[in-house]
Amino acid sequence: MAMSTRVSPSAARFDVAWIPTGIFSVLMASSGVMYAAGAKFAVQAFHELGYPTYFMTMLGLAKLLGVLALVVPRFPTLREWAYAGFTFDLVAAAISHSATDGPLKAIPPLVALASLLASYFLRRRSEAS
Repeated sequence: MAMSTRVSPSAARFDVAWIPTGIFSVLMASSGVMYAAGAKFAVQAFHELGYPTYFMTMLGLAKLLGVLALVVPRFPTLREWAYAGFTFDLVAAAISHSATDGPLKAIPPLVALASLLASYFLRRRSEAS
């Protein structure tokens, strides 16, 4: 009795959108934990940017909730809001760092934004097919 080990094409298809989504989620989750925990270097960086410490805690919690919204596939509307929130966060970070530390300091948030945009557009494409 030979059993078939064929996998259906839909089950075998890997959704490439998970690559940038995973990278982005790890970045945002790690910064969210550091912000929410009040890591000393994060507190110092926020003060150098001119932001109050309570904003860092609030932003850290928002990042963690946003990551949850990105990786849990059950709530597509919430995921859209998370993409928008992360976009606002990263554009603001790029502007803040550029204004206080020079334009080269805007590169990390812009790289994260590129990963977010790749995640968004690849996910939209995979959901359409």
